[in-house]
Parts: sequence; C-alpha cells; structure tokens
Amino acid sequence: MRTLLLTRSDVSRNLQAPTLLEDMREAFRSDALARTVAPQRARAALHAEGTAMVLFPGSLPGILAYTVKVHAKFPGQTPAIQGVVQLHDLATGSLLAVMDSGHLTAVRTGVVGALAADVLARPDANRVALIGTGRQAALQLKSLRLVRSLEHVRVFDTEPARALAFATRMYHEVNLPVRVADSVAEAVEDADLVITATWSRQPFLHPGMVRPGTHITTLGADEPGKAEVSAELLKQSLFVVDHRGLAVSGGAAGGVGLGEDAIHAELGEVLAGLKPGRTSPEQVTVFGPVGLPFQDLAAAWHVYQAAQGDDAVQGLDFNA
Repeated sequence: MRTLLLTRSDVSRNLQAPTLLEDMREAFRSDALARTVAPQRARAALHAEGTAMVLFPGSLPGILAYTVKVHAKFPGQTPAIQGVVQLHDLATGSLLAVMDSGHLTAVRTGVVGALAADVLARPDANRVALIGTGRQAALQLKSLRLVRSLEHVRVFDTEPARALAFATRMYHEVNLPVRVADSVAEAVEDADLVITATWSRQPFLHPGMVRPGTHITTLGADEPGKAEVSAELLKQSLFVVDHRGLAVSGGAAGGVGLGEDAIHAELGEVLAGLKPGRTSPEQVTVFGPVGLPFQDLAAAWHVYQAAQGDDAVQGLDFNA
C-alpha cells in the first residue's frame, strides 16, 4: 500500500487552524466521554542537551487510525523539537502516513491553548502577556485570535534582544501593539491572558502577580523538573489540565510538588459538561497541558484527510 510522506511544508499546507480548533474541541469531548486507551509518554534524557520522547498510542472514538509520535527535544537547536508522527490504520496496523511532527505539534499546541482560553478565560479578555518568545509564543498568540478579540500584547524574555526582535515581528504579523516588558511582573501586571512558554525549572509566577480574573496557560512545564507557576498560585486558582496522571508525573502539578487533589478538572471534562469551568469573573484559571497522543491523532488525521487531494504530497510503498 502507498504510505503518504509529508514534509513540514506539506503539513503546513494541509493544516488549517480554524478547522483544527473545532476538530480538537470534539476530540477533547470524545476523550473525556469514552477514553479508549491510556496515553503513554516514554521519555529518555540522552545527555544534558537532548531528550528522546515517544507519545503513543493516539486513539479516539470514531477515528479509524492511531498515531505514534517520536520526538527529539534539543533546546539549543532550531527548531528545538524535531521528529515524525506515524499514522496507522486501526484495523490492520498499515502505515497510512509519516509526517513531520514539529510543525504539527506546534500548531496543535497553539490550538489547544486557544481552546482552553475559549472555555476558561473571561469573554472580554483582550490583553495578553507572553513569557518566553520562542515559536510556541507566536503560535499561541495567533491561535488566541481565533477565540478572542485582542487589544495589546506585552512580552518578556530573559534575552532582551530576542524579546525586541519577537515584538517587532509579531507587530507586523498580527497587527497589534506589542511591547517589550523589563520583567515578568511588568508583563503580567495588567494582562487578562498570560501564556508562559519557557524552559524554566523554577516557578516565576506567584500569588499577587496576576490580577483577579486572569487566565494562565503554562506550556513549559511539560516534563519532569520543569515549572513556571508556583504551587501556591495553582492552589489558589481553578487548575485544569489535559490529563490528571501525567500532570502529576511530569507536568505543572508534579513540577511544584502537587498531587491530583490540586487539579479541578481535565479540559475534556469541562468541554463535555462533566465539570464546571470558570464560575466568576474574579476567578484565576490555569491550564497546564503536557500534550497527549490523542491530540496528535486529531491533528494528524486532519492533515491526512486534506492531503488525500494534494498532488504535491509524495508516497512510498514500504512493502515493496
């Protein structure tokens, strides 16, 4: 059989964020109502500069395929995350597609962040703070525009020159005022939406730093030893994750020594109506995802369906 081979540009051409947002909304609901298999994240630190990771199996009710994702995470490289997603036929195991995972993961993470903000942030939230100015910060900002009308953006990075370059680029790309802040505290002081996307191993958001009613998405705390939001702030907030167990074993909860009792709900439970989301305008909400295999499947299936009609996509028969 013919296996589709999708490069980064192929994935980008066949990945539409607005449509994926709705696909992902349904994926979270389906996972909450009928989780078919426990997600697994196998991680091995190769050395101080790199980690090998496998996420599997991506599975969702109604999708007749599953995914296995193999990632290399090397923070010092550009891009920092490289790898492939394999899409297999659920009934036979046949390899339907192999696709670049870097762009797919980045876009699906941006879309998931926007989905959480749509559910948890105040309807009038329009001021954004970005802590960290890597690729994910840009995609989170662009994805937020799918669910909120934004007014202005403040950015902070530990490297001021990088923050300035990012602010300049984002001003032109999103047509919003983007200002560089001198500290985390300055960046978040009047924000409604705070996005943290760093490699930090120590919390830098603490009680009293954010205003009542703020929504925070903490993306950097996605593996053991990483932390961005303090335990005290998480305990004071409505804390939502994508998976309870993984949030404790290698996510925002476990990174600051908290257990499942600190977690209010999984995002899918809120989307499915099983748990309430925000209950007041003054409530601080926090979304702490680790990234799950079913999210990879939703994105990969989206790309695969679109690529069926893309004559530029190459294929290969691995059984030849």
